Amino acid sequence: MSEVQHVENDEISLKELVLKIKEWHAYLKTKFLLIVLMGLIGGILGYTYAYFQKPTYKAVLTFALEEDKGSGGGLGGALGLASSFGIDMGGGGGGAFAGSNLMELMKSRLLVEKTLLNPVVVNKDTISIAEYFIRNNKLRESWAKKPELKNIQFLPNTDRSKFTLQQDSVLQTLFKAVTGPKALSILQKDKKVSITSIEVVSENENFSKVFCENLVKEISDFYIETKSKKSRLNTEILQKQSDSIRGELNGAITGVAAEMDNVYNLNPAFNVKSTPSKRRQVDVQANTAILTQLIAQLELSKVTLRKETPLIQVIDKPILPLEKEKLGKLKSLILGGFLAGFLTVLYLVFGRLYKKLVA
Repeated sequence: MSEVQHVENDEISLKELVLKIKEWHAYLKTKFLLIVLMGLIGGILGYTYAYFQKPTYKAVLTFALEEDKGSGGGLGGALGLASSFGIDMGGGGGGAFAGSNLMELMKSRLLVEKTLLNPVVVNKDTISIAEYFIRNNKLRESWAKKPELKNIQFLPNTDRSKFTLQQDSVLQTLFKAVTGPKALSILQKDKKVSITSIEVVSENENFSKVFCENLVKEISDFYIETKSKKSRLNTEILQKQSDSIRGELNGAITGVAAEMDNVYNLNPAFNVKSTPSKRRQVDVQANTAILTQLIAQLELSKVTLRKETPLIQVIDKPILPLEKEKLGKLKSLILGGFLAGFLTVLYLVFGRLYKKLVA
């Protein structure tokens, strides 16, 4: 008996569902003209948006990080031998530049602001990229009534530390504009692959290309300088020491020659007068030994510096004309009409349900 009742309840529920669907269909048919009208309005709005929307241009640059992390066979043995004598040839860290850290570094304010202050030639006029952005977006027209901003300039390669408060504020605004989610994207397809792509989108085709290329240049310079800093400093110190000892050796050699001239044809019985010459010869021998060791260390240091200097190898550069992004008019018309019609149906359905609940 319970099974028969359960089947009857299911049949009743199914009948109720069909009746409800017919009821809602009949109700929406009475609102057909309203739905069509709203769809037409939405389509017109979508078409209008697409018509007046300015196209954007996307510059894409891909590069690979090349870095020798191994010991290098014979080189590793040479460095180990140098270490056994207490010679520190430096070493490369790099955790701060691994994976996602490097991607965040590319969007850092330091590097983006350096990029904005790089020079660019526009219509035979050398200006900064920041000034180029200001002109493209006609920001000076909006600053005309603001005395504190009216005369602000961003000259190429300006010393950032000498900026005024107004310049800092404007540069921060430019930084946010060029690093927005839709303006700058750093993509890495796979964490196991060291190939990264940078995408810059703007309404000016040439600006997208220029900013993309200059940003990668700043990233490359900063990355290489930081990664090889310890080895480079060690090489510079050894080079200065070698130059200093070489100068001392040259002076000692000249001194030996001078003292030999002073005691030319000297009576062998007068040994005291030949003492300065012998002292100079000792200096020459000592400086020669020191210079030999320094040159060996210097050459090893140069090899280490070359080994630990990473390379950002550009694979694909943005080439004009860039990829143009603009929503099609027909597509906007269809999407706008469908979205407006769908929202109208939802409004009618939920409005009717709300009235029934309140009643």
